[in-house]
This record gives sequence, structure tokens and C-alpha cells, in this order.
Amino acid sequence: MIPNLTLVIQGFAFFAVVWLVMKFGWPHIIKAIEERQAKIAEGLAAADRARQELADADARVADEIRKARAEAAGIIDKAQQQANQIVEKARNDAIVEATKQKAIAAADIEAQAHKAREELRAQVAALAVAGAQKILKREIDSNAHKALIDQLVTEI
Repeated sequence: MIPNLTLVIQGFAFFAVVWLVMKFGWPHIIKAIEERQAKIAEGLAAADRARQELADADARVADEIRKARAEAAGIIDKAQQQANQIVEKARNDAIVEATKQKAIAAADIEAQAHKAREELRAQVAALAVAGAQKILKREIDSNAHKALIDQLVTEI
């Protein structure tokens, strides 16, 4: 065989295969590459959208947390105010009750003092009668001189 003819036939065969691949295979390969590029671009766009949505979600979560903290602080302040009001009301009620108890005790003391004065007056009257009996050396009729004793009691 002739080496030049073999080389020429191999060259034709190579170019025929290249032409067939370029004519029938290459468009499919290019189409597959373009589809893959489109899928990659869509994936990157989806990833960017997901990142943006995540950032938006983080911002919304931070906003909700801020609102929840503000609401919790408001609830705590309101509870503290209510606790202060309850304590103040209890303090006022205790003061009122103490004042009532003081007034009752003062009235009781006054009644006991009045009773003691009356008993003392009666005892003084009895002592006065006894003293008068000793002075006069005779017994004074208590019924006859009741008015005198009552007058003496009221003067004392």
C-alpha cells in the first residue's frame, strides 16, 4: 500500500467523522451545554432569591422579637404597676384598719376610765359616809340622805 493514499483516506475519514459530529452530534452537545448553563443560572438565581428571602425572614424575625420584647416589657411594667397598686391599697387598708382599732381601743379605754371614775366616786362617797359616821358617831341613813350622797358624788 501506498503510504500517501492511506494518509489521504484517513484524512477524509477524519474530516467525514468531524463533519458528521458537527452536523448531527454537535447541536445536541451545544443544546445540552446550554440547558445545563440555564439550569445552573436558575439555581444561582434561586440561591440568590433564597438568600434574599432568608435575609428578609431574619429581618422579620428580628422585628417580631423586638415587638415581643417591647410587649413583654409593657406587660412587666403593667404588672409592676398593678403590684404597686395592690401594695398601696393593702397599706391604705392596713392604715384604715389600724385607725379603726385605735378608735375602738381609745373608746374602750375611755369607757373603762369612766367606769373607774364612777367606781372611785362611789368608793369616795362610801368613804365620805363612813367618815361622816365616825365624825358624828352615829349612823347616817343612806336612804334618807341619798340626795346628799348623789350631790357629793357629782361634785367629786
